[in-house]
Amino acid sequence: MIRFVTETGSTNTDLASELRAGMAVPEGEWLVADRQVSGRGRQGRAWFDGYGNFMGSTVVHLSPRDPNPATLALVAGVAAYEAVSGVLADPSLLKLKWPNDLLLRNAKLAGILLEREGNAVIVGMGVNLVAAPDLPDRRTIALTNFGPPPDREIFARSLSYAFDQELDRWRTYGLEPLIRRWESVAHPRGASLTVNVPGEQRIEGAFDGLTAEGTLLLRLEDGSTRAIHAGDVMLADEGN
Repeated sequence: MIRFVTETGSTNTDLASELRAGMAVPEGEWLVADRQVSGRGRQGRAWFDGYGNFMGSTVVHLSPRDPNPATLALVAGVAAYEAVSGVLADPSLLKLKWPNDLLLRNAKLAGILLEREGNAVIVGMGVNLVAAPDLPDRRTIALTNFGPPPDREIFARSLSYAFDQELDRWRTYGLEPLIRRWESVAHPRGASLTVNVPGEQRIEGAFDGLTAEGTLLLRLEDGSTRAIHAGDVMLADEGN
């Protein structure tokens, strides 16, 4: 089920409020807005409000048998990749960057924000279907750069289906096939990355895959490898 609203502050905030109020927010239901006036991204960034773009959120209710909830970031990234690749004439131009930024020709096409609310995770996604923001530190792009954009409501249904599929695989088969799939559609090993780790200086290195738990591995200049659990990652040719 998809609930469409004309305008709201933030679909993530709306679902969090519903959960805190004890309302039943079923898995598989999405809240999608035409406009978001207070949308948020990672690191406290504003979430671009481009009319005609996809802006929506859904909820995952956690169970003790589920894999590490942090790996839902990878689930969401793969689902976004699947939904977008289906509307591109050349899906090879599309790739994931850890943990779940979706890049098209190395420019940011989509962003994903996960927020914990009690025993649930709210997954918010924004996809530039018709317009892209001007960002000071990285290039952005929209699907209109490659032809007529998909209908927003049809895209919402495709993304909802893809997310349901990836969530079921996550629960049924665990992390190993998810990580293999994520790496198969990400930038290649050896790609130059810059990582801004909270509280540290910027780190530069080469992508060396993911651990079995979904952590980013960065090969440093001295040959050592560092596991990155959190940070803002950029490809060498992603910036403006």
